[in-house]
Amino acid sequence: MEHWPQVEQALHESGLKFDVAPTNAPLDAVRLAEEAPGKFDAVVGVGGDGTIHEIVNGLLRASNEEETIPLGIIPLGNGDDFAKMIPPETSIGGKMLNWREVLPKITAGRTRSFDVGKIQAGPIPPEMDDGPHYFMNGMDVGFGAQTTCNLRQIPRFLTGLSAYLTAVIKTLIDYKIPRLRLQVDDRPPFEQEATLTAIMNGRCFGSGFWVCPEASADDGFFDLLVTEAVDRLNIMRLVPTIMKGEHLNEPVVKLYRARRVTIETAEPEVVEVDGEIPYMKARRLEIELLPKRLRVFV
Repeated sequence: MEHWPQVEQALHESGLKFDVAPTNAPLDAVRLAEEAPGKFDAVVGVGGDGTIHEIVNGLLRASNEEETIPLGIIPLGNGDDFAKMIPPETSIGGKMLNWREVLPKITAGRTRSFDVGKIQAGPIPPEMDDGPHYFMNGMDVGFGAQTTCNLRQIPRFLTGLSAYLTAVIKTLIDYKIPRLRLQVDDRPPFEQEATLTAIMNGRCFGSGFWVCPEASADDGFFDLLVTEAVDRLNIMRLVPTIMKGEHLNEPVVKLYRARRVTIETAEPEVVEVDGEIPYMKARRLEIELLPKRLRVFV
């Protein structure tokens, strides 16, 4: 990691006592975080949403879904979307704190407990079923999930929002709108074709897409956005409004607040979670909010 030497020096200068645990492969951070409680008072993640997602999964497994030991976040990824929720929250279109400005939050030791999402998927092959997945920022099926898949094929010299926009264009070429059956808490289930279905704890994904700009990560509710089936031209019209958080009054957009959501798909669908792809072919998702489980230095 390019900035790690400076980060390590700054952490030493802050007076913190710490061990360095580098990750060398996918899921390394899950294992390291799961082993941390009892050995360490806190975990500090240095990286982007993918790294923090793995750490959150390890901490929730270690705590058996009870409140975790504190997590510090030093944002050095492409999107850092969950870090935008740490006070002072990043305003729409605003610039997030520099990583050096985050260090005093960790050394001060003040924490807040944030909500976490829990996903159980099925039916999936037994060899691929490694238990529930947890998320701190958000998840989606449909256009956003397929865009995240395509993001992996974008040249590495493109980063952040520019990379995500390139992936959006690639997705538009052959995107097929899924048909879903949704149940939101105890409301009657409903079916529809949905271009994008996002269940958010945070407000933003893809670095600059303010999907649920009014969401709060510690209010005990998900913000759920469901868009009707729209053609390519209207997707391109909606993209700039979502980037400004100005899409909430669009007639094709529906918003809900919920603690539990069930999604069933007519065909197996890709699922994106915190910028990762834990499921390539899921047909049923049960999503539950776990209130105030993740302690974060603020």
